[in-house]
Amino acid sequence: MHSTDVVARLADEFGAAVSFGTPLAAHTTLRLGGPAAAIVTCTTTDMLAGVVRRLDQEQVPVLILAGGSNLVIADDGVDAVVVRVAATSYSIDGAVVHAEAGTNWDTVVAASVVAGLGGLECLSGIPGSTGATPVQNVGAYGVEISSVLRRVKLLDRASGNVHWVDPADLHLSYRHSILKNTDTAVVLSVEMGLLDDGLSAPVRYGELARNLGAAEGDRVAAAQVRDAVLKLRGSKGMVLNSQDHDTWSAGSFFTNPVVSREDLPRVLAAIHERLGDDIAVPQFASADGGVKLSAGWLIERAGFSRGFPGEDARARLSTKHTLALTNRGDATTADLVGLARTVRDGVRDAFGVDLHPEPVFVGAQL
Repeated sequence: MHSTDVVARLADEFGAAVSFGTPLAAHTTLRLGGPAAAIVTCTTTDMLAGVVRRLDQEQVPVLILAGGSNLVIADDGVDAVVVRVAATSYSIDGAVVHAEAGTNWDTVVAASVVAGLGGLECLSGIPGSTGATPVQNVGAYGVEISSVLRRVKLLDRASGNVHWVDPADLHLSYRHSILKNTDTAVVLSVEMGLLDDGLSAPVRYGELARNLGAAEGDRVAAAQVRDAVLKLRGSKGMVLNSQDHDTWSAGSFFTNPVVSREDLPRVLAAIHERLGDDIAVPQFASADGGVKLSAGWLIERAGFSRGFPGEDARARLSTKHTLALTNRGDATTADLVGLARTVRDGVRDAFGVDLHPEPVFVGAQL
């Protein structure tokens, strides 16, 4: 059966909404991306599982898309059926939060804070869907989703079975899990266990602690931390605003590089040779025993200032935060990828450090 016929039947079989030839730019926070062969929107978890099973059975190429906040899609689009994850219900039972994969992430965070729960407040304002959070172990301001995750419901695409998995089975690490950059499973829902005393997780990020007037390690009212995080993210153009092109991005474009302790002296020598011996280099211990450096700091010191390469460029670094690559309104994916290459290569040439992209590339390459 032709894939178009298969897709057309999904509306009758599962009640899914189907459209053809729609540009994917409308479904990504970068506002970039060409058309898909078709878009199938699934508004319940059962619908989502059924649609993906059927497309897999018919061997139709599939791209799973939810909030679109972590995707760089080629200008030519994708020769695949895009399945939109739009199941958006959530519930709170005591200190346990359960959310379907399509639920807006910040909606879940806000609801948890209103319910007097702590643990998610540092992840306020992050765009995208709840289902994406375990895929790349979403984190901000010293907190990662792995710290609160209880279990994740997955559709195993090889078998078609739905089952719950423990966080340990996902091998969560810095901005990564075994689910990232694979198509073996689809996240259907997420369950998290939070703190029930109205206080935040211990504040572990210096900038946030200073804004709160707290010491690192203190626990503060979760609502107070959420407000502070939203203000900090907003000042950096990291809270979505359709009127602000600094937010037309995929968030932090590069992950903070982790350098082995054996390689660290070489990197520091390159930094000091370029910037001087008295320069203080931000360094943080990494869970794997290496040293994490600040990608934003390296980008700026390599000569890429906010707003690079200039006002006439269609794709630019944010004017508020050098770690975000932005669409100024009429950019193409090719423009954005070209800018990313320039920044990546510039940091490598200056300091011998490789930056790796955080978003997932579809039909495009860095």
